[in-house]
Amino acid sequence: MSFAEVDLFGVYVAPISLLMVAAWFVLIALRRVADHFGLLRHVWHPALFVFAFYMVTLSSIVLIVAR
Repeated sequence: MSFAEVDLFGVYVAPISLLMVAAWFVLIALRRVADHFGLLRHVWHPALFVFAFYMVTLSSIVLIVAR
């Protein structure tokens, strides 16, 4: 699949920006689950952990879409 610009209400948007928004929504859901079970209490730096997990989620989505 080639990544081409997406026409969003007459504005051309880079496909990575749509993938970033999708990864953000996935991260919100995963973070709520982690907060519910108290998993972030066991992490040394929660903000850094969440950012790293966002990057992992984004790269996974990009790899899935690129197939």
